[in-house]
Amino acid sequence: MTDVQSYSGKLVTIERFILDQQRAHPTATGVLTDLLYDLALAAKIIASKTTRAGLAEILGSAGEENVQGEEVQRLDVFAQRTLYRLNDHTGRLAVMASEEVEDIIPIPERYPTGQYVLVFDPLDGSSNIDVNVSIGTIFGVYRRKTQEGRGTLEDVLQPGRNLVAAGYILYGASTMMVYSTGQGVHGFTLDPAIGEFLLSHPNIRLPEKPKYYSANQGYQPYWSRGVQAYTEWLQQDTAEKKALSLRYIGSLVADFHRNLLAGGVFYYPADRKDPKKPGGKLRLLYEAAPLAFLIEQAGGCASDGRRAILDIQPEKLHQRTPLFIGNRLLVEKAEAFIREYDG
Repeated sequence: MTDVQSYSGKLVTIERFILDQQRAHPTATGVLTDLLYDLALAAKIIASKTTRAGLAEILGSAGEENVQGEEVQRLDVFAQRTLYRLNDHTGRLAVMASEEVEDIIPIPERYPTGQYVLVFDPLDGSSNIDVNVSIGTIFGVYRRKTQEGRGTLEDVLQPGRNLVAAGYILYGASTMMVYSTGQGVHGFTLDPAIGEFLLSHPNIRLPEKPKYYSANQGYQPYWSRGVQAYTEWLQQDTAEKKALSLRYIGSLVADFHRNLLAGGVFYYPADRKDPKKPGGKLRLLYEAAPLAFLIEQAGGCASDGRRAILDIQPEKLHQRTPLFIGNRLLVEKAEAFIREYDG
């Protein structure tokens, strides 16, 4: 890894940082570098709308439902189109897939295809748009599995262990892009005065002493005995840790980002409230796997309660999964409670 300490006290753009990382690793390709640039540009464009949403009349519902059966917000549509239009013609991608689209998104026939696959949640937490709560974009990049031609479903349905890059963009009080290419986790904050992402959080590592747990405890009556016992353990002083404080925003990117910087665990287990979602709410491809890749790079781990998220082979595009993600001790303790109480 490039010595990130060498950047201390200096203004470093995301472009310079990505190029430095590429030079430090001869096997890295310029294609991946350019793809990361495209995602950073998409982040700037989407941020320009999220910060003016009330003025630009793009708050509120678009009057339709996505493939998940969830109400689509106008900013969802804008973010989806932006990510697609910046990536459909570059020759870097073989295929795309989005949480908002039922099937894979092919590269148009008039454009060349490339060696990478992009999966993304264009606007996570979009139900919070109308109340001005932080929202985000999540993305993951794979190498294609097929050798030539248009990308296929096989190229998309890969376990998280195959990711070559992943990250998220947080649209909040400031806009941040956090990503990893397997060489640590690095965060960049958008300076709107100059229109550039500047390195603000090099080599992010989870604090050893966690502070928070994040979960929607309104669903606690519907959780399994193991998850309920785990929640009680989190609230107690134990030999392993002090009692954790509850912090829950309801936007996955925002909750994940806080816990990444402060230490803790986010979990959204399966529950009995909605029979249509026996595997939980969060999507494996677009949410859980990319964030699991990041958390491992930061020294933590992610699990569905029984196995590592990164080891799960997706069987369908919009597969859901329970998710426990954060400090390793806290995630492994969740698995222990689930084994003990739920079998």
